Amino acid sequence: MSRVTRKRLWGWYFFDWASQPYHTLLVTFIFGPYFVSVAQNAFREQGLAEEVAKADAQGMWSFGLLATGLMIGFGAPLLGALADTAGRRMPWVVGFSVMCATGATGLWWVMPDGSNLGWALIFFGLGFIGAEYALIFTNAQLPTLGPRKEIGRISGSGFAFGYLGGLVSLIIALVLLVEQPNGLTVAGLEPVFGLDPEAREGTRFVGPFVALWFAIFMVPYFLWVREVAPPPTHGTMADAMAGLGRSLKSVAERRSLAAYLGGSMLYRDALNGLYGFGGTYATLVLGWEIAKVGVFGVISVIAAAAFSFLGGRLDRTFGPKPVIVGCIIGLSTVCALILSMTPVSIAGVPIAPGSSLPDVVFLVCGVFIGGLGGILQAASRSLMVRHADPERPTESFGLYGLSGRATAFLAPMLIGAVTVATDSVRLGVAPLILLFLLGLVLLFWVKPDGDRAEE
Repeated sequence: MSRVTRKRLWGWYFFDWASQPYHTLLVTFIFGPYFVSVAQNAFREQGLAEEVAKADAQGMWSFGLLATGLMIGFGAPLLGALADTAGRRMPWVVGFSVMCATGATGLWWVMPDGSNLGWALIFFGLGFIGAEYALIFTNAQLPTLGPRKEIGRISGSGFAFGYLGGLVSLIIALVLLVEQPNGLTVAGLEPVFGLDPEAREGTRFVGPFVALWFAIFMVPYFLWVREVAPPPTHGTMADAMAGLGRSLKSVAERRSLAAYLGGSMLYRDALNGLYGFGGTYATLVLGWEIAKVGVFGVISVIAAAAFSFLGGRLDRTFGPKPVIVGCIIGLSTVCALILSMTPVSIAGVPIAPGSSLPDVVFLVCGVFIGGLGGILQAASRSLMVRHADPERPTESFGLYGLSGRATAFLAPMLIGAVTVATDSVRLGVAPLILLFLLGLVLLFWVKPDGDRAEE
């Protein structure tokens, strides 16, 4: 591999390193729990009962993610097709990167009194959409980074590097920024820059911190990822629509691929639901403080990295499909355990008041969510390689990426609807089990070596 090629590859990896903290810090472990805790207090001060206030807080977060997911789901197919036909992708990456950084920065003004919760959802959504849309165009660069036999390894390495970036950024935020009830960080330090713990400025500054992290670590991407020269005639919107139509028609003619895209669409949506609501569940049901949720996040991300390493070896030994099936069964079991758990009982068995057992059990659940989730994503990408058309790999991986976003709204919508209907944050997790199991059923028609093996 030449020096230029290696630099281009590392530049592409740095997109994952730069963007992952948006998911780790803002979606799951810091801002999401902060938002629902602020909303819960605001609703309670309006006179709502505590359980209703908790349910409404999670419902508001759910429907915020639903609106964002709808925009991503409806826009992603067209943008994904455009990524294959556009002459240049870099201007799109720049524009959506600006959206991501702007949205993250805006979270600084989310007040702890709950006076601007709408502002919070708007800016969170703006940044999240920017990050997801930028990902579509960087994913479209993947086939140009190496020979086909190396694409799976390159993709997996980028995924692992992104997890590492999320872990490092989360540790920095917990040590230097996020205040505990005593006003100090988990390291016993005062928040840096004189941030006021009473005004939750340490937690709120996580938004600008993610924006700054993104801006700094996108520099290697923009310096080292040089686009392949565009063709003389650039693709038009009509070309993109026609290409999308051909791609969808090809799926209908390949039963194993269609079943796989449909099944992975459902179980990946359930997994994203777990990631999006794990931290808020710990905050609302178990009463964890934001810093404690962050420590839980560190453990989960480390587990994801460690389990992914093990999962790669299982994939090599047994193939990706059995690994995916095992992960789905394991994650469904974890969801069922979480569903059965309250601060005073587990699976209907009473526990002593004040017992730390629910916290310990949820921590163990977090290890398996992070670990099995990491294996599931890596094995899913591996199985997609076995279904990819060697003559049109960009189209195949584009379909995989688009299927993962087409129903990005589904888990938040179901969680929000069940939570509001039952006034129970705990019961709101139930739809995730259904999504996992439906995805598992569709895998029955998926051939372990892909439908091209029959040709």
